[in-house]
Amino acid sequence: MTLVELESRPSGLPPGSAAAALAEVDVPALRHMVDVARDADVDRALARAGRALTGPQRLADMAALLSDAATARLEELAAAAHALTVRRFGRTVHLFAPLYVSNECVSVCTYCGFSAGNDIARRTLDVDEVLAEARCLAERGFRHLLLVSGEHARIVSKDYLVACVEAIAPLLPTLSIEVQVWDTGTYRRLVEAGCDGLVVYQETYDRATYAATHLKGKKRNHDWRLAAPDRGAEAGMRRLGIGALLGLHPDWRSEALAVAAHAHALMHRWWRTEVTVALPRLRPAAGDYEPAVAIADRHYVQLVCALRLSLADVGISVSTREPGWLRDGLIPLGVTLMSAGSHTEPGGYAAPSEAEPQFEISDDRTPEQVAAALRSRGYDPVWKDWQRS
Repeated sequence: MTLVELESRPSGLPPGSAAAALAEVDVPALRHMVDVARDADVDRALARAGRALTGPQRLADMAALLSDAATARLEELAAAAHALTVRRFGRTVHLFAPLYVSNECVSVCTYCGFSAGNDIARRTLDVDEVLAEARCLAERGFRHLLLVSGEHARIVSKDYLVACVEAIAPLLPTLSIEVQVWDTGTYRRLVEAGCDGLVVYQETYDRATYAATHLKGKKRNHDWRLAAPDRGAEAGMRRLGIGALLGLHPDWRSEALAVAAHAHALMHRWWRTEVTVALPRLRPAAGDYEPAVAIADRHYVQLVCALRLSLADVGISVSTREPGWLRDGLIPLGVTLMSAGSHTEPGGYAAPSEAEPQFEISDDRTPEQVAAALRSRGYDPVWKDWQRS
C-alpha cells in the first residue's frame, strides 16, 4: 500500500515511511545511553564523526555527545564540529525570512501565541498583501522565504495557500511553507504552484506531552503530523525541515535524540531531499505558557555540536528566537541556515501591522547586520543557491 493510498487514514504511520522507521527506534534506550556514557564513548563518537555509519551507530554517538561526560569537553566538541562543518559545507550560511500570512487558528495549543483561546488581534493577509510583503523582502536581499500561518483550514485554505505561492514564486527561486499539515495531493498542488520546501515541527515527540499540550484541533493527531514530511517528499518537495520546541517536554535530551532519529530516517528514506533540523527554545508569547524546563546556553551549544557530529550532512537552522550573541557563536559549530530581520506577525515588512506575533524574537538585528556579522567571522551569507529552470 502506497503513502497516497494511506493518506486518508486519520491515524497510524504508513509502512515504509520515515515516520514508521522512527517508531522502531527505542528512544528510552538511547536516553539511558546518555546517562551511562563515559569518556571512552565520547572518544569513539568524536573519532567516528563524519564517517559512514549505520543508523544505530549514529544515534549511539549522538547519545554519547549529549552526555555529562561530553559537556565537560565542550571545547573539544566545538572544535570537532567546526572542522566537520567546514569540510561538509564550507564557510557559508544561508539566510531566509519567515513571511507570516495569517495568525487565525482553530487549534488550542497551550504554548502558542496563535492558540484559538488567546484574545489577540487576528489578521489574514490577502494575496496582494502577501505579494507586497514578498517584494519588500526581496528588495532586502532575501531569495528564500518561508510562508507561515496558524491552523484555520477555512480561512487559510488549500486554495488560498496555492494562490499565495503562485503569486510570489516568480519573485523567488526558493519558497517553503510552515502551515497546517495536509495530504499528499495538496502538497503536490503546492509544489506545482512553485513551493519546493516543507517545514513541519513535531513540537514534541513524547506522546504524553503532545497530548497534554495539544488540546483541540486537527493538530492533536500525533501520527498524521509525524508523517507529514513523508507526504511532502512524496509530493515532490526537495527540502524537508523538522524540529522540536525545547521546553515542552521536561527532558530536552530525549527530544534531541528523537529529532536526530527522525532526521536520519528521512535522509535514508528520501535520499534525494535536503533535510534540515531546528531545536528552538520556547520564547514568551500570548498565553504565558511556562516551559517545563529551561535549557542552559551551554547545553544548547552542546546540542548543536552533537547534531553536527552525529549527522554530518544535515542542515541546522537557528531562528531569531535565540539572542544575537549566541547565534553568532553558533555559526562555526554547525549552523547552515539562519533567519534574519524576522517578524512573527502577519504583515510588518512592507507596512506596520497591529496583528499579534506568534512569539517574541530575541535577535532584532536587520538582515544587513546579520550578514555583516557573518562576514566579520569569515563566512559568506548565502541569499540564493537554487534557480528553477
